[in-house]
Amino acid sequence: MNRLRTLVQFIDDFTDRSGRLLAWLALAMATVTALIVVLRYGFNTGSILAQEAVVYMHGCLFMLGAAYALKRDAHVRVDIFYRNFTPRAKAWINSLGGIVFLMPLCVFILVSSWDYVAESWAIRETSPEPGGIPAVFLLKSLMPLLAVNLFLQGLAETVRSALQLVDEAP
Repeated sequence: MNRLRTLVQFIDDFTDRSGRLLAWLALAMATVTALIVVLRYGFNTGSILAQEAVVYMHGCLFMLGAAYALKRDAHVRVDIFYRNFTPRAKAWINSLGGIVFLMPLCVFILVSSWDYVAESWAIRETSPEPGGIPAVFLLKSLMPLLAVNLFLQGLAETVRSALQLVDEAP
């Protein structure tokens, strides 16, 4: 049991640090977007590189921030019934939801994106736009990273809920 709690704490710490680091990306994204607007309307010039950088930052924020959202319980949930459940019932729903839905979805995303990302890496896929970021393969790599990060946090949430059920057992 202590090893499971240690594992959950390790995953939580990793997710928390990653999420806090990613939060700075939102500030960078806003700054680059403001720069794009100033360049376009103030100096009548544009930058494909800057525009693609915003897309890359948004992709990182969304794909790598999903695990942090799960940890902070900031994900979408239909709370019409859930909010009125007892902590034990919530633990059952969270455990079963993780095992039946979340973790299999993460495995599906990982498996289905693997070849797509590997092909992109094989050719070192670049932006089709002149002056764009020559690293589309890195952007596509966010898909399997999403799956792994979300799986790990889902595992932590599932184990936490299962431990809660065991601790409350009569």
